[in-house]
Amino acid sequence: SDLMDHTFGGKYRVEEEIAIGGCGTVFSGVHMIAGKEVAIKVEPAIARSSPLQQETKIYKTLQGGPGVPWMVWSGKSGMYNVMVTDLLGPSLEDVFRRCNRHFSLKTVLMLADQLVCP
Repeated sequence: SDLMDHTFGGKYRVEEEIAIGGCGTVFSGVHMIAGKEVAIKVEPAIARSSPLQQETKIYKTLQGGPGVPWMVWSGKSGMYNVMVTDLLGPSLEDVFRRCNRHFSLKTVLMLADQLVCP
């Protein structure tokens, strides 16, 4: 991608592409001073109603909730809307794939408990 090694917010450097979603591309990145790993979500800043700006608002509301990554920076940078969050571990989909798309009953019940209980 043409965003490799691109820097956002003056200190978040794009490292590698993680996923392409309906509203943007997610990259892993790093805080160049602290060395901390982050996730950087980028969408072209062309649409009048930006899905990423909506997502940013939602993240701000949910901040501090269980399993919600902290948003560390968001804004417009050149031709892109950008949101930088803490980099979480593998997604549930990644884990599901690694388990040959099969979760044990115990895993399903543990997930249900985490998803339902505040």
